[in-house]
Amino acid sequence: MREVVLDTETTGLNPDKGDRIVEIGAIELVNHIPTGNTFHCYLNPLLDKEMPIESFRVHGLSVDFLSDKPLFSEMIENLITFIGDSKLIIHNAKFDIGFINHEIQRLEDSNFNVYDKLPYKEIPSESIIDTLEIAKKIYPGKSVSLDSLCIKFGIDNKRKGKHGALIDSEILSEVYLELAGGKQPGFEFSQVGSETDDRNKKPIEKRVFIRKHPLAESRISQKEIELHMEFISKMKKNFWY
Repeated sequence: MREVVLDTETTGLNPDKGDRIVEIGAIELVNHIPTGNTFHCYLNPLLDKEMPIESFRVHGLSVDFLSDKPLFSEMIENLITFIGDSKLIIHNAKFDIGFINHEIQRLEDSNFNVYDKLPYKEIPSESIIDTLEIAKKIYPGKSVSLDSLCIKFGIDNKRKGKHGALIDSEILSEVYLELAGGKQPGFEFSQVGSETDDRNKKPIEKRVFIRKHPLAESRISQKEIELHMEFISKMKKNFWY
């Protein structure tokens, strides 16, 4: 089973008001295990002003740094190829997918040649697993932000300073595995040639330990017993008698 954990960084909170994606990071999981295969790209948002200070405080990406990075239209085919038909693991998917789908729709007017070649014109909701929604069901009424879940699961979320899409994808992959039942969900001990289901149904019997060479009734002499009694008689408290 292949899954892709994905995160984005943006210039703001609302693509309908002109906010753009500036970074995308994704990590491949196979059977819930990171393979080391990743996707990462910075994007030129084509802003005619400086990066909003609120966004810069989150990801630390300036307009100057992003000025020579590829456009979304130059990257989208590679991203879709990396995702393939895998499920997408995203925290608060409405935000990230909203931005990606908005960027795809912009291509219909700005770069139709790229838009027309895309295998799909939006990322469908049925291909998404939203860890925010999973966490809400598991911990109703509790804070389920990514940072809160990291604290709950003991996951280090203070990596390399600023937030980054690839770093956050790495952190989210660890959170997702915890939400899915731990780092080895479904893991069972097995032996070659054994029937796991039958073995698991059998009650575990306690084994009685029997010494190969039983101890003698008395391993100390009478003299040693007398010396011991004399020694502890001088103590105000003892735990023997």
